[in-house]
Amino acid sequence: MVVTRLSYARAIALALGEAMDADQRVFVLGEDVAHGGAYGATHALLERFGPERVRDTPISEAAIVGYSVGAALAGMRPVAEIMHMDFIACAMDQVVNQAAKVRYMSGGKAGAPLVIRTGTGGWLSAAAQHSQSLEAWFVHVPGIKVVTAGTPADVRTVLRAAIADESPVLVIESLSLYERQDEVPEVPKEYRLGTADVKRSGSDATVVTWGAMVPRALEAADELAAEGTQVEVSTCCRCDRGTASRRTDDQGRPAVVPASRLSAAPVIERLAARNTTASATSSGVMSWRSGSVPASALAGSSTPPMPP
Repeated sequence: MVVTRLSYARAIALALGEAMDADQRVFVLGEDVAHGGAYGATHALLERFGPERVRDTPISEAAIVGYSVGAALAGMRPVAEIMHMDFIACAMDQVVNQAAKVRYMSGGKAGAPLVIRTGTGGWLSAAAQHSQSLEAWFVHVPGIKVVTAGTPADVRTVLRAAIADESPVLVIESLSLYERQDEVPEVPKEYRLGTADVKRSGSDATVVTWGAMVPRALEAADELAAEGTQVEVSTCCRCDRGTASRRTDDQGRPAVVPASRLSAAPVIERLAARNTTASATSSGVMSWRSGSVPASALAGSSTPPMPP
């Protein structure tokens, strides 16, 4: 199998191009997407597909998502870009009460198969209105799927699956990963939304994480392996009730490593539902059956620990 090294942003552009080649209904829209996007995730799409399918928009998130809902209802497959997730607050009605509710309100006779891509998280010194991680808002909204990926290969696979899905899908892209490079196979693996992924096996403890923290958790797990502690790293999926829970049932106490606010980490409720004691932390000490490991090594953060 041919493998290429691509940045996270270029892997997104690859997935978009593949989806647009495969289905003439797919088009992209958003601020500056015709110029490659703010972070290069729509690179060269205008040259390949023209302005009818690569549409620059005014700076109006409500208009971007509202237009996408209408296009999806008319049979198209829009992929909208909201440059920073903070800005999605300007389009909450269109996301939460329109796109997510069409199928319910029509008795299943209509749907809005659209994708909203949005950048999330910090590490860019982009200040308070360009750095938030708001995924926990949307995992509580009936009718919309929320997905993310921590590697270039995974974001290509997840984005392709999101575009093919019949539901509205929010694809969360970690801003800190856009320039990060890794191997991307020539042929993407088959994937369906709603499945967690075990990125690394281990018998001593399980780290459950997503997005920007996936590569950090894998790096920390490699360091711990050199010291004799085998840590499993699994991505979080709220619909996949088995993958992480089976391992944490065996091992005792998992570590949940979010990039967002710890108290609202969306995986906590899933682990708690299995009567598992979950530790959500970005600093301090996390204990498991085989001993104590500094959780700062897993999270890469100096943030003070949350109170009990």
